[in-house]
Amino acid sequence: MLTRKQHELLLFIDSHLRQTGFSPSFDEMKEGLGLKSKSGIHRLISGLEERGFLQRRHNRARALEILRLPDSGESLANAPARLPRSLNVIKGDFSQRLPGVRTGDAASSVNLPLYGKIAAGLPIEALRDSGSQVEVPVAMLGTGEHYALEVSGDSMIEAGILDGDTVIIRRTETADSGKIVVALLDDNEVTLKRLRKRGNTIALEAANPAYETRIVPAERLRIQGQLVGLLRRYH
Repeated sequence: MLTRKQHELLLFIDSHLRQTGFSPSFDEMKEGLGLKSKSGIHRLISGLEERGFLQRRHNRARALEILRLPDSGESLANAPARLPRSLNVIKGDFSQRLPGVRTGDAASSVNLPLYGKIAAGLPIEALRDSGSQVEVPVAMLGTGEHYALEVSGDSMIEAGILDGDTVIIRRTETADSGKIVVALLDDNEVTLKRLRKRGNTIALEAANPAYETRIVPAERLRIQGQLVGLLRRYH
């Protein structure tokens, strides 16, 4: 017997797995169910584990596996009055896997939006969505939202980032000093550099001695993501 919230959370996780190939974050589950704290999500997940509906795979980030869904005739402690926000329900027979849908252990990769080229040399105009996608191993990703960029230039070669590489970026507005980030300058220039915080200024360091470090006032710069991975093709 499931409570209404347990039932809602189970459906939310199942829908997210079908759509993205990986499990939702605790923040996404909290927002989807309209809860005020993540502690409630922890309790719901523990309850679903105890009842054999859900399993946590602790050796993988954000890894929740649906073991089974409630039978249509199964009674609930409180019948669901509504479905959680952001949950898309598709009626039909899911015994046959749909093209592009990855669930459970088959979720080995996921498609990320490829936003275009980013200069690893001089800054370029702000990137715009090209409508393209790139397939990325799920194991490369952690929590949060991710996107991909194609590198143009050679200023990060000593960090192992070459012209033509595809970098995987976790979307964030903050980063620790020393991390490689996507930096937006003056709201219209974007570059991939190593971030160094120096009081009220930010230093954007290249990984190529042919390029100078650029130092700008902190208020002129916005972080748009942090490097988490890299893909390279050999032609």
